[in-house]
Formats: sequence, structure tokens, C-alpha cells
Amino acid sequence: MTRRHHFHIDHRGHSVSATVRTGHSTVVEILVDGKETGYGKTRGDEPVTVPVELPTDPPTAVSVRVTPGPGEPSCRLILTADGEPQVMAPRAY
Repeated sequence: MTRRHHFHIDHRGHSVSATVRTGHSTVVEILVDGKETGYGKTRGDEPVTVPVELPTDPPTAVSVRVTPGPGEPSCRLILTADGEPQVMAPRAY
């Protein structure tokens, strides 16, 4: 059975959202400021990391790391410069 989970964080004045579809495979779509900027796919409960850029000047490289399970998925924003992960809050959608 496929389920959708949504996560969100505001970072450096930009909105980063993730939609995670779980099931036989896991599909991750990343939106930055409402525009789709990243996509990833994995099988089962294997984690997936999707690299994206924040539209700053110069652009800021970040990654979104999704751990699909077991249980409820979790999502973290990873700042490439220092590698410090920030938890993205789950959202009802």
C-alpha cells in the first residue's frame, strides 16, 4: 500500500519541502520555494539522499536525506558546507 508523507523546513529564507511516497519502492520529490528541484528513488527501507541547491547568491548546495523506515519515515536537511543535519518537520497535507 502506498502512503504519502510530507516534510518541511525554512532555511536561509527559503522553503524546502519533501514529499515521500512509501510502498514497494520509495519516491522522494523535493521542492525549494515551491519549485521541484530534486527527485530520488530507492527500494524498501534503504535511505536516499537527494542533492539540491538553495537559490542564494551564490547558490547553496544542500541535501535532503530521507530514511523511509522501518515505521514512519524521517527527513533531514543536510548542509553540505558543514554537514550539520536539521530535522524537517512532518506536515499533514
